[in-house]
Amino acid sequence: MAASISPLVVVDETSDQSQSGGSYEGLKIDPPTVTQESEDGVLHAENVSDSALLGIDIQILHSNRDAFVLPNPSLSKGGEANTHGKYFLGADDLLIKDILRRSVKRQDEAKSKKTRLPFSDLIFTKQFTAFDRLNPASAASPFHGFFTMFWLGIFLLLVKLAADNWRAHGNILGPSELLEMMFDREVFVMGATDVVLCSSTVFCLVLQKAILAGYLSWSKSGWIIQNAFQTIYIGAFVGWSTYRHWPWSHSFFILIHCLVMLMKQHSYAFYNGHLSELYKRKQVLERKLKDLEELHRGSSKDSEATSSTAFASSYLDETQEDALHLRYRAVPSEEFPESDSSRSSIASLVAAVNSGTVLQPEDISHLRTIIESEIDSIQTELRAKCTDDTKQYPSNLTLRNFAQYIPFPTVVYELEYPRRERIDWYYVAEKGAATFGVMVVMNVISQAYIYPVVVSTVRMAEAGMSIGERLQELPWIIVDLLLPLMIEHLLAWYVVWDCLDQLNLLAELTYFADRGFYSSWWNSTSFDQYARDWNRPVHNFLLRHVYHSSIATFHLSKPAAMLATFFLSALVHELVMWCLFRKVRGYLMGMQMLQLPLVELAKTKWMRQRKLLGNVIFWFGIITGPSCLCSLYLIT
Repeated sequence: MAASISPLVVVDETSDQSQSGGSYEGLKIDPPTVTQESEDGVLHAENVSDSALLGIDIQILHSNRDAFVLPNPSLSKGGEANTHGKYFLGADDLLIKDILRRSVKRQDEAKSKKTRLPFSDLIFTKQFTAFDRLNPASAASPFHGFFTMFWLGIFLLLVKLAADNWRAHGNILGPSELLEMMFDREVFVMGATDVVLCSSTVFCLVLQKAILAGYLSWSKSGWIIQNAFQTIYIGAFVGWSTYRHWPWSHSFFILIHCLVMLMKQHSYAFYNGHLSELYKRKQVLERKLKDLEELHRGSSKDSEATSSTAFASSYLDETQEDALHLRYRAVPSEEFPESDSSRSSIASLVAAVNSGTVLQPEDISHLRTIIESEIDSIQTELRAKCTDDTKQYPSNLTLRNFAQYIPFPTVVYELEYPRRERIDWYYVAEKGAATFGVMVVMNVISQAYIYPVVVSTVRMAEAGMSIGERLQELPWIIVDLLLPLMIEHLLAWYVVWDCLDQLNLLAELTYFADRGFYSSWWNSTSFDQYARDWNRPVHNFLLRHVYHSSIATFHLSKPAAMLATFFLSALVHELVMWCLFRKVRGYLMGMQMLQLPLVELAKTKWMRQRKLLGNVIFWFGIITGPSCLCSLYLIT
């Protein structure tokens, strides 16, 4: 939490004003209020002058308490010991306590070697996808021949379909209802909508600029504004596609692209919002460190003339830089984790703050060291994995940086990504041709094997058949769609994750070197392994911004966080099914949530020893799942 903190407060008991060192110039405090004794030692709201407009809670150090006292030459007369103007150095408890906690935690992590910073769970490296010809492991794989056999089988299937179409329709393409539906209506309107969809994401950059300038605070209103915009964003574009009565192909494209842009801007906003809080905290600590250094120099000069050489750890509550009014309340005592070594400087500071006793000069020196360590820790997180300091926060908040991030084949924002030195245009042509070819194959298979089944189910409904009568046809529809949908599923995965969007073609055009878009999901022995491996970009997003965030923010347990992640994923998948069928049935969401018991089953010792059985169960679900789901949505 960022704040503006002034640990030094000058109180002139002979004046009707008091002024602050640091950032609180012009602070005025009513003398009767300052000197008034209260039972709890807290400055209450009813005793405060209207001119004191600071966003902090103030605890008065009374004259009968020990405090670090330095003569103030500007307020003394003739060099006599000053009894009117005094510097009171107060440790603002919540910030100091948090720093000490983090110091103790870092000591424990150093011993256990389990250091982990927020948002640092991902590592981008130069790598290739499994089926990429540039991947040496793929070319040397003993199963590479099966990859060749698959594409040869697809080619022979196309030859058969072309021959059937020639015999039945007089041309090799056959009927073209799907192509006419996809390209006959409002293609240019859809394209213009997509341009607006992408360009409107710049809102999150504007918001981060406003936060950096101090107009907003991410921890207060910034994250609320961002989430509200994201809700309006997806609602507007989904509503627009519904209003235009677009065919499923148009609506599906806009929805998928909208979800991708939503994840991108969410990651950008929340990562930079987190860094903005660290950046403000660093600025506060740097000001505090400067004040401590000045105090340390002053205490060294006047140590002989000053009988009391300690300062009290007061109870300032968390300060808020942009607050408009004073808040006054007592801060309850908070305990720290005990350090292993009672002689350590951190342990002594912890004990002093916990007990409210005075800090000795050597403790002040230790505190300075701890604050310097905290500043270094924050600077490390602000730099993240950057090799170029010009890319760290806040230098990254530029339109150029944002424009580079948006087309990158990832939905997780980082300050820096591994990049390639040049574009291989032959590679681009190869992937572009592969994309076009696979999409042609998908259209031909859909037209020949899937579209007739869909038409038959529509005719059943138009003929007035009851649900019971249609359900009697369900097994036959499942069988008819079984192999075509399995092939479409595999081809759709390949064209998206190995050829086009989010993937190799786009990565090559943007110099993006991390091609780890998927892992060997076909060897999965459980559905959670499949969820991790088949779509790595989205998995990384869910890992950082849903799973880890729910643990850190809502303090969920790991099983509860996994349940929340699965549920959110299931809701989004159900939204996609609504886009395709214009029906809300919940079949996909229900089946996806039913994977959780299978995941727990796969973790048992009995299943871990039977990898082949786990892979059989996985493939049975992959082959039968799409057919069963589509049949249910079509029939009901």
